[in-house]
Amino acid sequence: MQVNQKISFFVTIAIIVTGCATSPNSQLVGPGDGIVVGQASSIRHIVPAKDLENAAKKEYEKIKERAKEKKELASNNNPTLKRLIEIAKKLEPHTVAWNPDSSSWNWEVILIKSDSLNAFCFPGGKISFFSGIIEKLELTDDEIAMIMGHEMAHALREHARSRIANAQLTDLGVDLLSSVIGLNQSERKLMGFGRQLVSLKFSRIDETDADLVGLDIAARGGFNPSAGISLWKKMQNANKNSPPEWLSTHPSGDNRINEISKNLPKVIPLFKKSIKSAN
Repeated sequence: MQVNQKISFFVTIAIIVTGCATSPNSQLVGPGDGIVVGQASSIRHIVPAKDLENAAKKEYEKIKERAKEKKELASNNNPTLKRLIEIAKKLEPHTVAWNPDSSSWNWEVILIKSDSLNAFCFPGGKISFFSGIIEKLELTDDEIAMIMGHEMAHALREHARSRIANAQLTDLGVDLLSSVIGLNQSERKLMGFGRQLVSLKFSRIDETDADLVGLDIAARGGFNPSAGISLWKKMQNANKNSPPEWLSTHPSGDNRINEISKNLPKVIPLFKKSIKSAN
């Protein structure tokens, strides 16, 4: 791609992103009460949502197949998987307010037998839990709901879509700038380091965003949001040798606990309302 073509491409992208930002449904800011977060990154619109969801679905099927081959995929009658599915059912009705497109998602939950302290949710609502995080941390239903809400929030706020879009534009930007001003190899490498640092910062922002949105969803689903604090205390104890926050893609446990504590007054009423409605 020639320099003029690249500049034209960036102008086109800027027009697309500016146009998309005006659509209320594209902002993914949530129901308006409870947790309040900023608009989702408009840059994500350069990555087609359906393409990403289809790719995620294919990868999810591969993960299931590999786990099945290794006899690590929990069967449908597994008590822990049943527990996860019941929690997901209580959270799902509160996801559409955060992303209207999620009304058409086919939510799914699987459990993989592994010592890993991990869980994730792919774009399109494909959730995976590893047994290690539940068993080793001896999680309550409320604490599981905090994790599940957090992972759902990543999908609902389209963090993966934004990061892929940012990576695509950043790579193009480095290439364009190099062509315009004639960067040498060492200067390109330096810019690459800067890109990594920016990526780390954005990752931490996404994690905090998911913590708070997940807290909101879990509270609306009838799970005690105070469990977010007990969860991260358990995670801290399990990750005593984790790297310092400034070198991590995740905020420190202390910062997460402080942020959750500050926002509890916003979600406790949602939790109480949900419990009252259930009774």
